[in-house]
Amino acid sequence: MCEKIKKVNNWLASVFGDQPVPQFEVNTRVMDILYQLTETSEARCSDTALLIEDLKQKTSEYQTEAIYLQDVLLEGVGLSPTSLSKPAADYVSALVDSTMVLGVRDTSLGSFMPAINSLTNELLEAEKSNRRLERELGALRKTLGSTLVLRAELQEDIDRTAKSQAVEGSKAEERLLTMDFVAAKTTELTIKLKRSEAELTSRKMEKSITHQAIVQLAEVRCSSHIHPVCC
Repeated sequence: MCEKIKKVNNWLASVFGDQPVPQFEVNTRVMDILYQLTETSEARCSDTALLIEDLKQKTSEYQTEAIYLQDVLLEGVGLSPTSLSKPAADYVSALVDSTMVLGVRDTSLGSFMPAINSLTNELLEAEKSNRRLERELGALRKTLGSTLVLRAELQEDIDRTAKSQAVEGSKAEERLLTMDFVAAKTTELTIKLKRSEAELTSRKMEKSITHQAIVQLAEVRCSSHIHPVCC
Protein backbone atom coordinates (compact mmCIF):
# COMPACT_ATOMS: atom_id res chain seq x y z
CA MET A 1 0.00 0.00 0.00
CA CYS A 2 2.84 2.42 0.89
CA GLU A 3 4.52 1.70 -2.43
CA LYS A 4 1.28 2.47 -4.28
CA ILE A 5 0.84 5.76 -2.39
CA LYS A 6 4.42 6.80 -3.15
CA LYS A 7 4.05 5.98 -6.85
CA VAL A 8 0.70 7.77 -7.09
CA ASN A 9 2.08 10.87 -5.33
CA ASN A 10 5.06 11.01 -7.70
CA TRP A 11 2.74 10.69 -10.69
CA LEU A 12 0.37 13.40 -9.41
CA ALA A 13 3.34 15.69 -8.77
CA SER A 14 4.55 15.18 -12.36
CA VAL A 15 1.04 15.79 -13.73
CA PHE A 16 0.33 19.04 -11.81
CA GLY A 17 3.90 20.32 -12.01
CA ASP A 18 4.32 23.56 -10.07
CA GLN A 19 0.66 23.63 -9.01
CA PRO A 20 -0.32 22.03 -5.69
CA VAL A 21 -1.96 18.62 -5.85
CA PRO A 22 -5.66 18.82 -4.83
CA GLN A 23 -6.59 17.21 -1.55
CA PHE A 24 -8.37 13.86 -1.76
CA GLU A 25 -9.53 11.15 0.60
CA VAL A 26 -6.96 8.41 1.00
CA ASN A 27 -8.61 5.00 1.11
CA THR A 28 -8.19 1.66 -0.60
CA ARG A 29 -10.69 2.30 -3.41
CA VAL A 30 -9.35 5.77 -4.27
CA MET A 31 -5.75 4.56 -4.23
CA ASP A 32 -6.61 1.59 -6.48
CA ILE A 33 -8.21 3.91 -9.04
CA LEU A 34 -5.32 6.39 -8.94
CA TYR A 35 -2.80 3.57 -9.17
CA GLN A 36 -4.52 2.20 -12.28
CA LEU A 37 -4.46 5.69 -13.81
CA THR A 38 -0.77 5.95 -12.95
CA GLU A 39 0.02 2.63 -14.63
CA THR A 40 -2.01 3.56 -17.72
CA SER A 41 -0.42 7.01 -17.97
CA GLU A 42 3.10 5.63 -17.64
CA ALA A 43 2.42 2.98 -20.27
CA ARG A 44 1.10 5.61 -22.69
CA CYS A 45 4.02 7.92 -21.97
CA SER A 46 6.39 5.04 -22.66
CA ASP A 47 4.65 4.25 -25.97
CA THR A 48 4.72 7.93 -26.92
CA ALA A 49 8.43 8.18 -26.10
CA LEU A 50 9.15 5.14 -28.28
CA LEU A 51 7.11 6.63 -31.12
CA ILE A 52 8.96 9.94 -30.83
CA GLU A 53 12.31 8.17 -30.91
CA ASP A 54 11.22 6.19 -33.97
CA LEU A 55 10.11 9.37 -35.75
CA LYS A 56 13.37 11.09 -34.85
CA GLN A 57 15.31 8.15 -36.28
CA LYS A 58 13.26 8.15 -39.50
CA THR A 59 13.69 11.92 -39.80
CA SER A 60 17.42 11.52 -39.45
CA GLU A 61 17.43 8.77 -42.08
CA TYR A 62 15.38 10.88 -44.51
CA GLN A 63 17.62 13.88 -43.95
CA THR A 64 20.71 11.77 -44.59
CA GLU A 65 19.14 10.31 -47.72
CA ALA A 66 18.09 13.78 -48.92
CA ILE A 67 21.63 15.09 -48.48
CA TYR A 68 22.96 12.09 -50.36
CA LEU A 69 20.53 12.60 -53.23
CA GLN A 70 21.37 16.30 -53.40
CA ASP A 71 25.05 15.43 -53.62
CA VAL A 72 24.34 12.88 -56.35
CA LEU A 73 22.36 15.41 -58.35
CA LEU A 74 24.95 18.11 -57.84
CA GLU A 75 27.94 15.92 -58.68
CA GLY A 76 26.27 13.85 -61.39
CA VAL A 77 24.31 16.38 -63.46
CA GLY A 78 25.18 19.62 -61.75
CA LEU A 79 21.68 20.22 -60.38
CA SER A 80 20.85 21.85 -57.09
CA PRO A 81 17.50 22.86 -55.56
CA THR A 82 18.26 26.50 -56.36
CA SER A 83 19.25 25.84 -59.98
CA LEU A 84 15.92 24.22 -60.95
CA SER A 85 13.52 26.20 -63.09
CA LYS A 86 10.00 26.97 -61.86
CA PRO A 87 8.32 24.18 -63.93
CA ALA A 88 11.02 21.67 -62.91
CA ALA A 89 10.58 22.62 -59.23
CA ASP A 90 6.81 22.21 -59.61
CA TYR A 91 7.30 18.75 -61.17
CA VAL A 92 9.61 17.70 -58.37
CA SER A 93 7.13 19.00 -55.78
CA ALA A 94 4.29 17.09 -57.46
CA LEU A 95 6.45 13.97 -57.53
CA VAL A 96 7.17 14.34 -53.81
CA ASP A 97 3.48 14.90 -53.05
CA SER A 98 2.54 11.80 -55.05
CA THR A 99 5.16 9.81 -53.17
CA MET A 100 3.72 10.96 -49.85
CA VAL A 101 0.13 10.20 -50.89
CA LEU A 102 0.99 6.75 -52.22
CA GLY A 103 3.13 6.01 -49.16
CA VAL A 104 6.11 4.72 -51.14
CA ARG A 105 9.70 5.00 -49.99
CA ASP A 106 11.19 6.22 -53.27
CA THR A 107 10.16 7.55 -56.67
CA SER A 108 11.14 4.52 -58.71
CA LEU A 109 8.66 2.99 -61.14
CA GLY A 110 8.82 -0.28 -59.23
CA SER A 111 7.49 1.54 -56.15
CA PHE A 112 4.87 3.62 -57.94
CA MET A 113 3.17 0.88 -59.96
CA PRO A 114 2.21 -1.45 -57.06
CA ALA A 115 0.96 1.56 -55.07
CA ILE A 116 -1.11 2.81 -58.04
CA ASN A 117 -2.51 -0.69 -58.63
CA SER A 118 -3.43 -0.95 -54.97
CA LEU A 119 -5.23 2.41 -55.06
CA THR A 120 -7.00 1.38 -58.28
CA ASN A 121 -8.23 -1.81 -56.64
CA GLU A 122 -9.43 0.16 -53.63
CA LEU A 123 -11.25 2.57 -55.96
CA LEU A 124 -12.96 -0.30 -57.78
CA GLU A 125 -14.00 -1.86 -54.50
CA ALA A 126 -15.33 1.49 -53.29
CA GLU A 127 -17.34 1.96 -56.51
CA LYS A 128 -18.70 -1.59 -56.20
CA SER A 129 -19.67 -0.92 -52.60
CA ASN A 130 -21.31 2.36 -53.63
CA ARG A 131 -23.41 0.59 -56.28
CA ARG A 132 -24.49 -2.02 -53.75
CA LEU A 133 -25.42 0.68 -51.25
CA GLU A 134 -27.39 2.54 -53.94
CA ARG A 135 -29.37 -0.63 -54.72
CA GLU A 136 -30.08 -1.17 -51.04
CA LEU A 137 -31.08 2.46 -50.66
CA GLY A 138 -33.47 2.16 -53.62
CA ALA A 139 -35.03 -0.95 -52.09
CA LEU A 140 -35.37 0.82 -48.75
CA ARG A 141 -37.02 3.82 -50.41
CA LYS A 142 -39.48 1.53 -52.19
CA THR A 143 -40.26 -0.28 -48.95
CA LEU A 144 -40.64 3.02 -47.16
CA GLY A 145 -43.07 4.26 -49.81
CA SER A 146 -45.19 1.11 -49.49
CA THR A 147 -45.09 1.40 -45.71
CA LEU A 148 -46.24 5.02 -45.82
CA VAL A 149 -49.13 4.13 -48.15
CA LEU A 150 -50.15 1.26 -45.86
CA ARG A 151 -49.89 3.53 -42.84
CA ALA A 152 -52.17 6.08 -44.49
CA GLU A 153 -54.73 3.38 -45.31
CA LEU A 154 -54.60 2.02 -41.77
CA GLN A 155 -55.05 5.54 -40.38
CA GLU A 156 -58.13 6.02 -42.56
CA ASP A 157 -59.55 2.71 -41.32
CA ILE A 158 -58.86 3.74 -37.73
CA ASP A 159 -60.56 7.10 -38.25
CA ARG A 160 -63.63 5.46 -39.81
CA THR A 161 -63.79 2.90 -37.01
CA ALA A 162 -63.46 5.58 -34.35
CA LYS A 163 -66.20 7.67 -35.98
CA SER A 164 -68.50 4.62 -36.25
CA GLN A 165 -67.83 3.71 -32.62
CA ALA A 166 -68.61 7.28 -31.58
CA VAL A 167 -71.96 7.17 -33.42
CA GLU A 168 -72.84 3.75 -31.98
CA GLY A 169 -71.81 4.94 -28.54
CA SER A 170 -74.12 7.94 -28.81
CA LYS A 171 -77.01 5.72 -29.91
CA ALA A 172 -76.36 3.26 -27.11
CA GLU A 173 -76.21 6.11 -24.60
CA GLU A 174 -79.52 7.45 -25.89
CA ARG A 175 -81.09 3.98 -25.58
CA LEU A 176 -79.77 3.61 -22.06
CA LEU A 177 -81.15 7.01 -21.13
CA THR A 178 -84.53 6.07 -22.64
CA MET A 179 -84.57 2.75 -20.79
CA ASP A 180 -83.64 4.48 -17.56
CA PHE A 181 -86.42 7.03 -18.10
CA VAL A 182 -89.00 4.32 -18.88
CA ALA A 183 -87.90 2.24 -15.90
CA ALA A 184 -88.10 5.28 -13.63
CA LYS A 185 -91.56 6.20 -14.93
CA THR A 186 -92.74 2.59 -14.57
CA THR A 187 -91.54 2.52 -11.00
CA GLU A 188 -93.14 5.87 -10.31
CA LEU A 189 -96.50 4.80 -11.78
CA THR A 190 -96.37 1.47 -9.95
CA ILE A 191 -95.80 3.28 -6.67
CA LYS A 192 -98.65 5.72 -7.42
CA LEU A 193 -100.95 2.84 -8.34
CA LYS A 194 -100.19 0.99 -5.13
CA ARG A 195 -100.73 4.14 -3.12
CA SER A 196 -104.05 4.74 -4.88
CA GLU A 197 -105.19 1.17 -4.30
CA ALA A 198 -104.13 1.41 -0.67
CA GLU A 199 -106.04 4.68 -0.33
CA LEU A 200 -109.15 3.17 -1.93
CA THR A 201 -108.90 0.19 0.36
CA SER A 202 -108.57 2.39 3.40
CA ARG A 203 -111.67 4.33 2.36
CA LYS A 204 -113.58 1.06 1.84
CA MET A 205 -114.59 1.95 -1.69
CA GLU A 206 -116.21 -0.71 -3.86
CA LYS A 207 -114.05 -2.44 -6.36
CA SER A 208 -116.63 -1.77 -9.04
CA ILE A 209 -115.51 1.84 -9.24
CA THR A 210 -111.84 1.12 -9.46
CA HIS A 211 -110.01 1.79 -12.69
CA GLN A 212 -109.63 -1.90 -13.48
CA ALA A 213 -113.34 -2.57 -12.85
CA ILE A 214 -114.36 0.35 -15.07
CA VAL A 215 -112.09 -0.94 -17.85
CA GLN A 216 -113.57 -4.42 -17.57
CA LEU A 217 -117.10 -3.00 -17.62
CA ALA A 218 -116.30 -0.99 -20.75
CA GLU A 219 -114.92 -4.06 -22.45
CA VAL A 220 -118.08 -6.03 -21.64
CA ARG A 221 -120.35 -3.29 -23.06
CA CYS A 222 -118.28 -3.00 -26.21
CA SER A 223 -118.43 -6.73 -26.78
CA SER A 224 -122.24 -6.78 -26.32
CA HIS A 225 -122.64 -4.11 -29.02
CA ILE A 226 -120.76 -6.07 -31.61
CA HIS A 227 -122.54 -9.46 -31.04
CA PRO A 228 -124.74 -10.47 -34.02
CA VAL A 229 -128.50 -10.67 -33.46
CA CYS A 230 -129.78 -14.19 -33.50
CA CYS A 231 -132.77 -14.93 -35.79
